[in-house]
Amino acid sequence: MTTRRHFLNVSLLGAAALASPWAQAQTPSYPHKPIRIVVPFGPGGATDVVARSVADKLSSRLGQPVIVENKPGASTMIGADAVAKAAADGYTLMVSGSSTYTVVPALKERMPYDPHKDLALIALLVKAPLVLVTGPATQAKTMAELVALARSRPGELSYATFGTGSAPHLAGEMFAHEAGIKVLAVPYKGSAPASMALLGGEIHYAIDTIPSVGPHIKSGKMRALAVTSVQRASTLPDVPTLGELKLGKASFDGFYGLAAPAGTPQAVQQLLGRELAAIMALPDVKEKMLAAGLEPGFLDAPAFKAKVADEIATFKAAGKRANIVME
Repeated sequence: MTTRRHFLNVSLLGAAALASPWAQAQTPSYPHKPIRIVVPFGPGGATDVVARSVADKLSSRLGQPVIVENKPGASTMIGADAVAKAAADGYTLMVSGSSTYTVVPALKERMPYDPHKDLALIALLVKAPLVLVTGPATQAKTMAELVALARSRPGELSYATFGTGSAPHLAGEMFAHEAGIKVLAVPYKGSAPASMALLGGEIHYAIDTIPSVGPHIKSGKMRALAVTSVQRASTLPDVPTLGELKLGKASFDGFYGLAAPAGTPQAVQQLLGRELAAIMALPDVKEKMLAAGLEPGFLDAPAFKAKVADEIATFKAAGKRANIVME
């Protein structure tokens, strides 16, 4: 009897040691308290659309509140730094876009955190095509007219960015370089204030995500001249790409992804990755993303990491060519 009991105990211990990360992550140890998702932009932008959609689904699936916290500023580095330096326990996450993951790391030499070592990339959630829009104070109705206007007034036309080195800044400078125009980049703390500035006539055009400016395009308050993505956006099928307008070298495919502090337990990372894959495949989430102007494009952690590495190399070259310097 003693021998049989000993064999049973050893077998159970062996089974526990071989349990999958998924099974380990299902233990009551995670999550046992609210989870925070940091968005390094102000409220009201496309990042919020993605983060709040993910937070809602994660909350119901994991059984804990998932709170979205906006921490804008410094080309997303304030929010990203807070996440990079947070406890690596799975309770602080970040949803952000190209600015955080590829643009700033490609253009800035000194950062308050190491984007390669301090963040664990969990999943790329959706693609986020950027669109160049003009406001009511800008008479240009086509890209050719906007370029002609900029060439006739070198250095006078201005456009919105989310700070030096943000995705709209890089996309804007790539466009200006390819079009052969000189324009002024004006920083704002996110999509909402940038849109207000464009509608108020403070700037001449903006390059932003479709979820952020889509309602203004639909209402006729803004005019969409081109999308920066390689392919046309499904929600703006009549708007040409920069490639179609002979400005293909300025193409820029945005995206949104989720990350955690480096050192977050692998079981937790894998659990989150699986949950995110399931969430982004839900019909209602797909419908919401498409309605917001976002395109399907989920990538797991390895594919996300490969894409980030590739884009950083591409944007470093583009930044050098366009002479973009982040102090």
